[in-house]
Amino acid sequence: MLQQTTVATVGPYYQAFIKKFPTLQALAKAPEEDVLRLWSGLGYYRRARNLHACARQVVQEHKGVFPSDEKALLGLPGVGTYTAAAIRAIAYDRPANVVDGNVERVVARYLRLTKPMPSAKNLLRQKAATLLPAARHGDYAQALMDLGATICTPRSPKCTLCPLQQDCAVAGKAAAEKLPRREAQKAKPLRYGAAFLIINRAGDIAIRRRGDEGLFAGLWEVPSTAWHEGKPKTPAIYVREAPCKAKWQWLTGEVRHVFTHFDLRLQVTVARVAKLPKGYRWCAPENMKDEALPSLMHKIVRFALARV
Repeated sequence: MLQQTTVATVGPYYQAFIKKFPTLQALAKAPEEDVLRLWSGLGYYRRARNLHACARQVVQEHKGVFPSDEKALLGLPGVGTYTAAAIRAIAYDRPANVVDGNVERVVARYLRLTKPMPSAKNLLRQKAATLLPAARHGDYAQALMDLGATICTPRSPKCTLCPLQQDCAVAGKAAAEKLPRREAQKAKPLRYGAAFLIINRAGDIAIRRRGDEGLFAGLWEVPSTAWHEGKPKTPAIYVREAPCKAKWQWLTGEVRHVFTHFDLRLQVTVARVAKLPKGYRWCAPENMKDEALPSLMHKIVRFALARV
């Protein structure tokens, strides 16, 4: 949950998740939709699907116990080099090079490595491996990550409190805050589209389940057109992709949403219909919080209901 997401945001989700799935076996037995429902709003939903698949594989192939072997760990869904190293170090106290963003920052500053990120990732991993201790591997891994999170912070590092300051190449210097260097980022592309809100007389909203591939896979959604770059299209063109024939009311304004790799602008249109389109089901607005809906879909619903 903490990948790409802050502790403050994760806290309530984590507590609810552990309460619902207190054991690995409970998570493995749960339907995927239940897992996605509790994850709704956290984003990066592939994490939830991988976590669920990983729990099932550990139960089925490893008798419910995570392996300590690196090769076996890397064979689990969603487990990459960092996660495998963290499990080996923290759970089994094995020597492992646990490198996250915090560790990269500490190492770049400690050794004054000026090669810009992300090109420097492999170099930082190699240098971090030379600093590993002979014992207490779990303690070291957690200490280094916490050092980066609380002392060697991206802005205004607290060098006077750092236990590594005597040997750090940039402690107390202006260069500390400038490391690790970053390559100039390209502007994120901007995509456009339209969302279709279908409402019945009772005020229920039509939603459908997405496929098992791509963005928001397996989640429920308010239908929309394909998202495209360039310029926004006219309502007459967008309506060609509407899920049903109806008298569409186009709303003033747009829904804006930020993804990691692109920004999105959606026009929204509403239609009141009696017959539910094929492949959809009705959901009352007050019940949407209990559905596996991405935060973008909640944003679209709020936008539309405030204007109709």
